[in-house]
Amino acid sequence: MQQATLNFFDKVYGVAKLIPYGRVTSYGAIAKYLGAARSSRMVGYAMNASHNMENVPAHRVVNRKGLLTGKHHFEGTNLMQQLLESEGVVVIENQIQDFDVLFWDPSKELQH
Repeated sequence: MQQATLNFFDKVYGVAKLIPYGRVTSYGAIAKYLGAARSSRMVGYAMNASHNMENVPAHRVVNRKGLLTGKHHFEGTNLMQQLLESEGVVVIENQIQDFDVLFWDPSKELQH
């Protein structure tokens, strides 16, 4: 991978590590915070590549509608959902309930 891609992934991981327990954010919100608003897909690639890394809570990153679109990248049948539910997040049919309440926006929560 190119160095620029690796640096971007590291920045994504840095933001993901700050997502509070029991809260979620979206690929797009992380991309926007990093000044790359059109790079939601790259954030998704970073989350997919993070599965063997400790302390990167990829399960807390979902799509802009609160759907568990990355769940097929987790081991087991419902690991992403189980991890979220262990933090008190209610998931019904791959949809986070009360998404607007649980949503953590790094652009509002973090200082650049």
